[in-house]
Amino acid sequence: MAKATSTLSWCNVRLGDDHNWWVNETSDPVRWDVDGLSIIDPRQVTHLIELVEPLRDYGFDQEMFDAAFIPFRIEKDLGSGKVRLKRVKESIVESDDKLFALADTLDEENGPYADLLDHLTRCRVKMLNDLFKFESKLSVDEVEDEIREEQNTQFIEGKAIHTFEELTAILDFMPAGYDADDEAPAKDAEDEADDADLPEIDADEEEKLKNDESLKWDDDEDSDDDDGEKKKKGDDDEDSDDDEDSGSKKSKSDDDDEKPAPKKSARSAKKK
Repeated sequence: MAKATSTLSWCNVRLGDDHNWWVNETSDPVRWDVDGLSIIDPRQVTHLIELVEPLRDYGFDQEMFDAAFIPFRIEKDLGSGKVRLKRVKESIVESDDKLFALADTLDEENGPYADLLDHLTRCRVKMLNDLFKFESKLSVDEVEDEIREEQNTQFIEGKAIHTFEELTAILDFMPAGYDADDEAPAKDAEDEADDADLPEIDADEEEKLKNDESLKWDDDEDSDDDDGEKKKKGDDDEDSDDDEDSGSKKSKSDDDDEKPAPKKSARSAKKK
């Protein structure tokens, strides 16, 4: 069975005021309505590939990702922020070329892109439940409802949702009160159990343990040795000073012994 997108061979795209690319003409206008039809540019494709990388440990299917998009390469610059794109048969994940990616939305309910959105949501939920210890496990329905609510708000405001924004809403999703930059969001259950097994220690007991020589680390012992060496060196210096003082006194005494006896005055000699 041929794909429904078999007659789509090219499309013209324009750069919008939001710095996203939007389709304004296709080779198959019958099946492809260009009203609000967006396309992902090469820079956004690279970013999406980076975002799905952590999901590989949680069941991410690269083939499903590839199947959800129709790849295009730039064929001609039409000027005024418009470009003609030509369809190619390459993987947007594996290709080294800069490719645009058009989501296959001909069947919005059961098509490959709809399947991808569901797949990414399940992978994201699985990863979040693994990394964070929520009070109650996060569900796919909760994530879909929250994202859908935000999308409905944009529809009411008359804003078209770009494919890139729709995907990043899933891939960057975090429940309220949690930060995506948290590196260690919660302790493992095993760690918590280990902490629970540890006895409580009062202040007096803790002080005794601090002074227990057998519990000191090697660094503490090294530090004590260093202090002992410094103290010993100081004592040696003091002894050296004492020896020098003693030597000086002794030398002075010797000098006194070597001095000649004082001469008797002439008056004393005559008296004798």
